[in-house]
Amino acid sequence: MKLLSKKQINKLLEELDKLYPNPKCELNYSTPWQLLIAVILSAQCTDKRVNVITEELFKKYGNLEDFIKVSQDELERDIKSAGFYRNKAKAIKGCAEKIVFKFNGKVPDTMEELTELPGVARKTANVMLGEYFKKNEGIAVDTHVLRLSQKIGLAEFSTPAKIEKELMKKIPKEKWADISLQLILHGRRVCKALKPDCLRCKLNEICKKNQAEKQ
Repeated sequence: MKLLSKKQINKLLEELDKLYPNPKCELNYSTPWQLLIAVILSAQCTDKRVNVITEELFKKYGNLEDFIKVSQDELERDIKSAGFYRNKAKAIKGCAEKIVFKFNGKVPDTMEELTELPGVARKTANVMLGEYFKKNEGIAVDTHVLRLSQKIGLAEFSTPAKIEKELMKKIPKEKWADISLQLILHGRRVCKALKPDCLRCKLNEICKKNQAEKQ
């Protein structure tokens, strides 16, 4: 399957801006550390489920010190419905300790420092930088971004790291945070993995897979 041309990519960006102007992360949070914890919980879990969990979690734990003090077992029980709760609880406690003791209680705002935190890789760091700190240092590639990038014809690679590099070469830097959120929203609302709604998709004339299937 051929990839999109530069002209087609520009058209795609225009259409996404029309469909999802000023896209926002759908996780609920008030502070940077709340967003960080929500993003950690969101791995292999829906934002809807995470928001249900954090509604009670952030009432119980009012600051990072509370996450340091709580036992691993108790925190696991509080987040169990997010899945992979043991690893997530360990990551949350580890992040809280490092932020409090190394970064004086402030969530760091650079890729290098964020990826020092336990359980925080590039995708999580990109979400934090783009959503909260309004910095475009990379593109967060989740399952939706990976799937749609390949389907539409934005990327030929199949791993998040390679797709991120490919997208960063093709998408203007000021659009890096937006393109990730826009593809995620489109993947959730229209181009769903199990049942894509191609009939009402506004990207039909651009989508390489859709065009290939018509031939």
